[in-house]
Amino acid sequence: MLDRIALIILVIGGLNWGSIGLFQFDLVSFIFGGQSAVLSRIIYTLVALSAIWCVSLMFRENELIGETSHDE
Repeated sequence: MLDRIALIILVIGGLNWGSIGLFQFDLVSFIFGGQSAVLSRIIYTLVALSAIWCVSLMFRENELIGETSHDE
């Protein structure tokens, strides 16, 4: 479950970075009152922690693939 939450937060962060890159518009800072606002900094920190957590996904074996192949 933690993997999915981290991936969802990471996708949200990626979309925000995409909007910054394409449109020079930071949606998080717009919603939460600027880049230095406490809520914005919390969101940025959660995205960073999610990215660090998702690095571990690259080095883990995928247990779900093995389980679904036995069910079929």
